[in-house]
Parts: sequence; C-alpha cells; structure tokens
Amino acid sequence: MSLHVFFVRHGESVWHAENRYAGATDIGLTERGYDQARELADWAGQAGLSAIWASPQTRSKETARDSSLRTGLPVDVDPRLRELDFGIAEGLTRDEMRRSFPEQLDAFHADPVGHHFPQGENPRAATDRYLAFLGDLRAAHPDGRVLVVAHSTAIRLTLCRMLGLPLRSYRLVFPLLGNCALNELILRDGVPSLLALNRPATAGALT
Repeated sequence: MSLHVFFVRHGESVWHAENRYAGATDIGLTERGYDQARELADWAGQAGLSAIWASPQTRSKETARDSSLRTGLPVDVDPRLRELDFGIAEGLTRDEMRRSFPEQLDAFHADPVGHHFPQGENPRAATDRYLAFLGDLRAAHPDGRVLVVAHSTAIRLTLCRMLGLPLRSYRLVFPLLGNCALNELILRDGVPSLLALNRPATAGALT
C-alpha cells in the first residue's frame, strides 16, 4: 500500500514581487499565479488523482480550483494546512525587518525554529498539525494519489520531519519551493520517500 502525496505551494501571490512574509495574512494570486494554477490543472487532469486538498487561505484555494474543475474532484479544505503565522514579521520585507527588529531577524536566521518570530506560531506546532493531517490522509487514501495545495514554510518543515532532518535546517535543506511545482512524497507502509522536489507541473511530469 502506498500513498502518493503531491505537495504544491500555491501560485504566485500579490506579495511575491516584494518578498513580503505572508503567513496568516489572507492574500490572493497575481495573474501569473492564476496562469500557474492552470498549468497545474493540465497536469492534474492526467495524474489519476483520488483527492484534492487545500488550506483555507485564499491563495491556496484559488490555486486548487482549476485542478478541481479539470478532474471533477472537490477541493477539500483542512485548516491544519494553513501557513505559519509569522507574528511581527507578517507583511514585512526583509529590509523592513532589518530596520525594525534586527536582533530578532539575526536570531531567526541562525535558528528559524528555536528563534521563530515573536508573536508567531511555533514551527514545531505547525509541523505537528501537518503530520496529523497526513495521518488522517493515509487512513482515507491508503493507496491513493493526492494533491495537497499548501504553503512553502509549512511544507518544508513537514518534509524535514518526515525525512528525519533537523527542523532548524529547513531553510538550508529546502531553500526554495517553486510556485505550483510538484513535491512528491510517497508513504509506503508508513515509510516516507521523497520522489520529486520542485518538478515542473507539466502533463509529462507523471510517476
């Protein structure tokens, strides 16, 4: 029995160009983000999916919508898939953080888990809710292929936990997740393997 989970970061958001930290803030997609979502749908239409899940945040649900229309599968929404709340860093660029709280920013760079941004969610707690979601997903689709549209930081933390990597290294081990790229994790008898990272969501990108 093997569950294939295709973790996908949502399409480009309206804060992408300025690289503003969008965690709990609910923002939408750019036109390019919608284009990326349509490319993802082209892949989804041929991927033999058994379910589509998304976080409750607008940028995630909007990304999943075209894949739902293409496959005829509903978009199931789970609040556990939301992005981390970045606390005092929400909505800010790196330069703005440097001017406002340089010491906290330096501590975050040294250890983004042990020194996550004040007033923000503990990354360990975020990882726990993603793992709880995956546990329920395995029970519902023990041998399925599931698209999960979610968020960059939460996905990277989850991959580290699943693969036995230090959580504090998530920014180093996985420096970037491309918008609407495929990150394929297979859970075979509960044992995780990473099959793909940042693979373009083209119709030929099937396993």
